[in-house]
Amino acid sequence: MLLAWKSLYRYGTAWALPALASSACFVAGVALSVHHPLWPVAALGLFYGACIAFAGSPGLWLVAVPAGLPWLNFSPWTGWLVFEEFDLLLLAVFAGGYAGFAWRMYVPAAAAEHSVIVPAPLAHKISSRVFAGLLLGMGGFGTLALVLGVQDAGGFAFGWFDGYTDALNSLRVFKSLLFGLLAIPLLSEAMRESVNRASERLALGMGLGLTCVVIAVLWERAAFPGLFEFATVYRTTALFWEMHVGGGAIDAYLAMATPFCVLTLVRARRPAYRVASAILTLLTAYACLTTFSRGVYLAVVLPLLVFGGVILWRRIRLPSSDTGSLTRLAWLLVLAIGLLVVAALGPDTFLMNRLVQTDRVLQGRLSHWDAGIGLLQSRADWLLGIGLGRFPAHYDAKVVTEKFAGSAQVHGPEPGANSPRYFATLRGPASGAITGGLFALTQRVDLQPGANYRAAFDIRVASSATVVMELCERHLLYEKSCQGALLQVEPLQSPWQHRSFSLAGPVFQRSPWYAPRLGMLSISVVNEGGVADIGNLSLVGFGKNEALANRDFSAGMAHWFPAAQYYYLPWHTDSLYLEVLVERGVAGLVAFAGLVALALRRLLLAPGAGLWLAPYLAMSVGGVLSVGAVSSVMDVPRVAFMLYLLLFFAAQLPDQTEPSGGIDPKLPL
Repeated sequence: MLLAWKSLYRYGTAWALPALASSACFVAGVALSVHHPLWPVAALGLFYGACIAFAGSPGLWLVAVPAGLPWLNFSPWTGWLVFEEFDLLLLAVFAGGYAGFAWRMYVPAAAAEHSVIVPAPLAHKISSRVFAGLLLGMGGFGTLALVLGVQDAGGFAFGWFDGYTDALNSLRVFKSLLFGLLAIPLLSEAMRESVNRASERLALGMGLGLTCVVIAVLWERAAFPGLFEFATVYRTTALFWEMHVGGGAIDAYLAMATPFCVLTLVRARRPAYRVASAILTLLTAYACLTTFSRGVYLAVVLPLLVFGGVILWRRIRLPSSDTGSLTRLAWLLVLAIGLLVVAALGPDTFLMNRLVQTDRVLQGRLSHWDAGIGLLQSRADWLLGIGLGRFPAHYDAKVVTEKFAGSAQVHGPEPGANSPRYFATLRGPASGAITGGLFALTQRVDLQPGANYRAAFDIRVASSATVVMELCERHLLYEKSCQGALLQVEPLQSPWQHRSFSLAGPVFQRSPWYAPRLGMLSISVVNEGGVADIGNLSLVGFGKNEALANRDFSAGMAHWFPAAQYYYLPWHTDSLYLEVLVERGVAGLVAFAGLVALALRRLLLAPGAGLWLAPYLAMSVGGVLSVGAVSSVMDVPRVAFMLYLLLFFAAQLPDQTEPSGGIDPKLPL
């Protein structure tokens, strides 16, 4: 201890701050790992290994984070809403990254005891005071909105399985900004070492992440509607489980990632790489097409048209065999994508029906936005917002005709020898609500081909309740084949009653090996004002083997996941800008707009715009901003974090570009 204090006195404490940040993130990561609902030991081991890897390889995180973003979330299996495995990755990045940062600052100082050299500061000296002010504004107003959100929810209360109306939902929305700010010193260090190398790593990570999404989309389409089945009502979601209550998670991600796909195509020099890049581009177009999102189409196509125009101009002005082959490949891709669009636009296809309904959808969206703005009821609300993560609760409480389609919450333990100790309370749509969908408590189930399932549970109702149980081949939002039962439950003299029944419907067929179909059990109360307490669930197929985990809810909501169908308005503003305005106020919106303006200026007008990554980064940010006109973004923490990271990267581009350092200078832009 004395030696430690002596070292602090001799060599300064500049390294202490990153060491403290590393320790805090490590403790948070360990706590999150050991409480993982499914794999605590594996999570802890992987977290520890990742910390070591990121400490030893400072730039590795710029590849790992965007590559892991699309798939590091297992909410339908864990039951987590506030926390996710992507949080563990980021905490490992910060724990390991800041530990390495502190070591690199401390060791040179100790080795040069008699030197006048001062250890390096925590981050780059920020050349733009505007950027520093915007960071302070965003951090300050974001923290204030977090506090307001927690207070609005009734004060801080912690639960591992809290939902959208609880206080921790404010933390769920806030963590993307918190993680983004924590990433700035590590990002600054990577860019100080080499902007080109940092750009290479970021581009590689985005390309790998997009590849994961494309693979997930191909599996999802092959397993459920069919790869070229465009008439079925089915919108691709990939592995963005946040869309269990709708939203535009995959829309924002594709708008953000597609320009990096174009980057891989443009920069590929070898024929094999160029063909691989062309395949990725074609499959990315397929993924965008099967979202059936008009916002995605505009956000992806418009920047690419501008980019294509520049490529064509260079082809005419500076003809060469290299750009010529690239142009021919581009025309082949346009032809292939055009054929996909023609197939999707056939008569009676889902896409054609959506395009026909554009005017009606727009009117509904305008009405929804008007209701969202109506939540700002005081000057304080307009200035500072209603609080992070509070839109769903306020919308449900104040918009009479557009309420939640239901809710689910676990209670217990409850005394009583003849009653379940733990149970889930399921609620149907509120009286007077106009809802076209359902809200269910769900669990992933391994389906047995050819089995007729039986189910049972204990149930308690105070008034008549209509309960629907379904076992379906289902990825997230849409079912394929189902077995189910509808029960009308009336109150009896004994509070709890036991129900056992068979599920009716076709037996499940064996799915192809290359596209296995997921199974999902869902339980809903569907009558207006209906409430039911349910416990001790059972689901059996062949061999009487129990198919459910945590069926008595003794582990809380572990393995159970709430999911909506067909009706999603109360959960989203469906606009990035209104989302920020309503929850963070005018102050938060101005700070965010300032950051965006600064980033775009650095990408398009400043000397740093000469960096080879700049045009693709500009297309990426512009794409998200375009999708944000009609979709929420900030309520999807992992996508929002990536947006912050791209903005912070752009805002810190140097005034002078460095030598290519091995980067091919023969680029179209």
